[in-house]
Amino acid sequence: MIKEIEIVCSPEQHEDETALKALAATALKLSPKRISGVRILKRSIDARGRKVVYRMQTRVFVDEPVQAESYVVNYPNVKEAKPVIIVGAGPAGIFAALQCVLSGFKPIVIERGKDVKQRRRDLANINKQGLVNPESNYCFGEGGAGTYSDGKLYTRSTKRGDVNQVLKMFVEHGASEDILVDARPHIGTNKLPQIITAMRETILNAGGEILFDTKVTELIVQFSKLKGVKTASGNQLMADAVILATGHSARDVFYMLHRQNILVEAKPFALGIRIEHPQEIIDKAQYHCDVRGPHLPPSYYSLVEQVDERGVFSFCMCPGGIIAPCSTEPGEIVVNGWSPSKRNNPFANSGTVVQINFEDVAGDDNDPFKLLKYQQQIEQAAFAAGGGNLVAPGQRMVDFVEGRVSADIPRNSYLPGVASVDLKDVLPSRIHQRLQKALPVFGRKMKGYYTNEAVLVGVESRTSSPVKIPRDRDTLQHPQVKGLYPCGEGAGYAGGIISAAIDGINCAVAAIKQVG
Repeated sequence: MIKEIEIVCSPEQHEDETALKALAATALKLSPKRISGVRILKRSIDARGRKVVYRMQTRVFVDEPVQAESYVVNYPNVKEAKPVIIVGAGPAGIFAALQCVLSGFKPIVIERGKDVKQRRRDLANINKQGLVNPESNYCFGEGGAGTYSDGKLYTRSTKRGDVNQVLKMFVEHGASEDILVDARPHIGTNKLPQIITAMRETILNAGGEILFDTKVTELIVQFSKLKGVKTASGNQLMADAVILATGHSARDVFYMLHRQNILVEAKPFALGIRIEHPQEIIDKAQYHCDVRGPHLPPSYYSLVEQVDERGVFSFCMCPGGIIAPCSTEPGEIVVNGWSPSKRNNPFANSGTVVQINFEDVAGDDNDPFKLLKYQQQIEQAAFAAGGGNLVAPGQRMVDFVEGRVSADIPRNSYLPGVASVDLKDVLPSRIHQRLQKALPVFGRKMKGYYTNEAVLVGVESRTSSPVKIPRDRDTLQHPQVKGLYPCGEGAGYAGGIISAAIDGINCAVAAIKQVG
């Protein structure tokens, strides 16, 4: 007999098999001896009461053996199959490639950056020397921004596709089964490279191709039909379908499309700063304790407030995390955050941003790059304010709200360094003023949040793409070019690893229908 029930337990009990069996037996009014095992289906932390508890949906096996789960998938050999070109090896591109293989088509993945192992050298140069390689950085390279920016798998995009399919594919390639049950699943930047490497091996072993250090510079289009791509080296690769999954920072791709008279559009995005607290402050506030217990993970938060008819909200919160320099070109500052799998760093950081709309930016409303140029201007202003070498402009939280330059900057995780400045000289007034009003309100919502122990680091500007590549809702093809499938975050159709992966799968299915 198998029963599915909810179990509520203490943090100490949630990983204790004997305790879970006893709780299940009590709930089912059975002897504990009859409980063969308890499988956790979904797990979340409930910190609303005085005592923190775990709430878990479970499958209880009574008087029968526990059924093992299998995540092994047999991929066919597609070496001689019809090709589908995929530009970009981020989450959208990789999952599109895996779907192509599963469907019996040959993916040819073209990635401007390096593989995960080679990328590490360029990331070290960014962190230690402030040197940005425009082709290999936190955004460009195998796995895209997702590989080295935390591995958070939480998404609200449940209507776009099968989230569980994506999670199982991660588990198949080495991720912990915990991601299938946790309410806010997380892999960790230290573990993602091995998983991405395993996915690459699956694609290559099945007969697919992956070309690193290869930059697409032109689409080959004849009579409004896509025929292939040209690369910077002058090579041509031919296919009847191209999935364009280049990410939100590949500005040259947007300009390439515009140069070829392929429609792109300006799109609103969000802009702000990254805020870092000591993790213990967040734990005290969220867990109602002086010291977080050993059976609880570092706590997270999610905050939002309407200020002057515009939302101010936290974004990409990283418990036990690190602030990273994510510039893709010299002369600009972009920050993001990530956490290792154990989330055991002493700081917690989160982007805190405000929406930027068309009317907020001066210029020609018909210019598809109006908001992109604005984004770039702010990033360059941040670089100038920091003084060079990717030193970021920063300010203590209370000093920011009260309008004074901080006498010093607290110890923090941003390796290139943080310079004390007045962030009003970096941020647009509409952003700066709304943040000034929102932060004390956040402090009233979450005890301890509003403190001068927190540092604001600028700028958080790559929350989403400021350009959208239009596509037909049903076929997912560009309206002007048959066979071109704009995909993922860069095209404006995703926001995070899971939603990008789902969009990659959807675009692969659509492309296969056309090619097949």
